[in-house]
Amino acid sequence: MEVLVVLFAAALRIATPILFAALGEMLVERAGILNLGIEGIMLFSAFTGFVAAQWSGSLWVGLGAAIVTGVLMSALMGLLSVTFGLNQHVSGLGITLLGSGLALYFFRLAYGGASTPPALDESFGQWQVLPGTQLGTLLSQYGLTYVALLLVPVLAWVLARTTFGLRLHSVGENPEAVDVAGVNVYRVRYLALLAGGALMGLGGAFLSLAQLGAFTHGIVNGRGWVAIAIVIFGNWRPVRVLLGALLFGFVQALQLRLQAEGVPVPYELLLALPYLVTILVLALTGRNANYPAALLRPYRREGA
Repeated sequence: MEVLVVLFAAALRIATPILFAALGEMLVERAGILNLGIEGIMLFSAFTGFVAAQWSGSLWVGLGAAIVTGVLMSALMGLLSVTFGLNQHVSGLGITLLGSGLALYFFRLAYGGASTPPALDESFGQWQVLPGTQLGTLLSQYGLTYVALLLVPVLAWVLARTTFGLRLHSVGENPEAVDVAGVNVYRVRYLALLAGGALMGLGGAFLSLAQLGAFTHGIVNGRGWVAIAIVIFGNWRPVRVLLGALLFGFVQALQLRLQAEGVPVPYELLLALPYLVTILVLALTGRNANYPAALLRPYRREGA
């Protein structure tokens, strides 16, 4: 029982940045935009958040910088895919390459060829709840983990009960009909991109300001791509997206535990295990996913 509690506690921490990113991607895709720039957005946000926190001496300044970075990078994605109507695959991959390149360039500019990753003197710590108990082990999480969990019911309510949620769904399904009804399709898509970018920025910030308290160029390590898969697994619903993130987090925590126990399984196979499970789950659920009808389809107003 104690081992399971430890695994679930670790799964929550591992799932946090993926959950932030996946919820952000879910909002964007609900509006009909596939943002493949998520990996680069998370990486550059992790970097800017780290640098801002280190130079200012405030973790909150770093958190704000990461969110702003995510918003600005997503705004660029909007310019390319919404305003100019360019191919979303190409635009998103370009954003990922741009974010990764900028992070690497400015990292070398700021820290040169540092042999060890630069670290913060202080990072966001875990809340200590009921120390010495199994329940306390499960509940002693980062504050940002609780923020991510709280966002799940909040976004579920927004999508199901608010005017914005209804418009977001409609824009992702039939933008032409929504436009005729007087809804500004471009504005809704931009709002979704900016909100999604803020959440992706939070995902990156969690890695550099909380979980690691440091920055390395491989800090995101494919989590952005996993988040996209989890959105499909979750069928664009917040609660199911949470379950997908927790599944990935649990398998990742399990493989780390197996490594620590010295299980006679090739190291490379254990490292690949969470990603293999993600691919398997995606293959099993992807066929029945209810993709937004206007996903990947650029919108052009008649006469524009």
